[in-house]
Amino acid sequence: MNLKEFARLVGLSPTTVSRALNGHPEVSIRTRTRLIEAAQHYGYAPNAHARFLAMGHSSTIGCVIPISGRNEIVNPIYTDFLAGVGEECAERKYEINLTVVPDDAQASAYRALKSKGLIGGVIVQFPRHDDPRPALLTGIGLPFVVHGRISSHDGPYCWVDVDNLRAFRRATEFLLQLGHRRIALLNGDERMDFAARRRDGYLQALAEAGQNADPALMSGAEMTTSFGFAETMRLLALDSPPTAILCSSTLIAAGISQGLDERGLRLGADLSVVSFDDDLAYSRNPGVVPLFTAMRSSVREAGRRSAAMLISKIESGDPEPKHDLMEAELVVGRSTGPPSRAIQ
Repeated sequence: MNLKEFARLVGLSPTTVSRALNGHPEVSIRTRTRLIEAAQHYGYAPNAHARFLAMGHSSTIGCVIPISGRNEIVNPIYTDFLAGVGEECAERKYEINLTVVPDDAQASAYRALKSKGLIGGVIVQFPRHDDPRPALLTGIGLPFVVHGRISSHDGPYCWVDVDNLRAFRRATEFLLQLGHRRIALLNGDERMDFAARRRDGYLQALAEAGQNADPALMSGAEMTTSFGFAETMRLLALDSPPTAILCSSTLIAAGISQGLDERGLRLGADLSVVSFDDDLAYSRNPGVVPLFTAMRSSVREAGRRSAAMLISKIESGDPEPKHDLMEAELVVGRSTGPPSRAIQ
């Protein structure tokens, strides 16, 4: 059943029906209630184009996913983020359009989404510290919210982010308070803004404690278990190995644990580990006392907040930038303790 057929059944114009079912304020509550009951009775649901005509904007938000050389779409962190976006969209009766493209095709993908006219706005993900997308999206007039921040972009834009610098400064300070001085950092890809901020937090804490940063103890790459394992084996082979490792994800932490098993060392007793734990639905930090000491932050909640901010921007047309800075919580687990002599 299409809009015209349903409007004929209820004796109203298609425009009135469409506005009522999409929450337009000019339609009375009594009329809207009657039409909702009728729609349920006849099994009618308005399509995306009808909602667009009624509301003056699309009730679909876009996510353009760059995949060149990386595996974001199968990363459990991104899966949880999308779950949060989906929950908010379902509640607000919005749809999601996923566009998977190589890195160098992103600009044309955004322009195509804008030109089609059925995308109300986009969530920008995986921002680099020199990311050109805010300028592009502002230029073509497509509403957007960035999940993260972009250090080099001076113009106004909306973003939702966790305070990565503060989280890694606090984590490093915690290890310093335990007595560690050789603290390694296994980070994400430092072309990404979040990873650059995490490195800066780590370096700030070391500097404030009068400790020099050792480049041999710092590395960054795609956050995988294999990266955590390989780097742990490298670090343990140094003439002066670390007594603690601060890492950017639970996937890296799992690789560190495998490396310690390979060397016959005990997590927390022989080497301390602090992870950034995104409180993932399918990869939780287990135990009444968690296995890993972690800076905990819900990426699912970040997804919900990003979608809510974007939908509000689409519906209000408000040009003022909105910001939402989330804090990570330090959760002490079994993976940390005072420095051990086992690997010195």
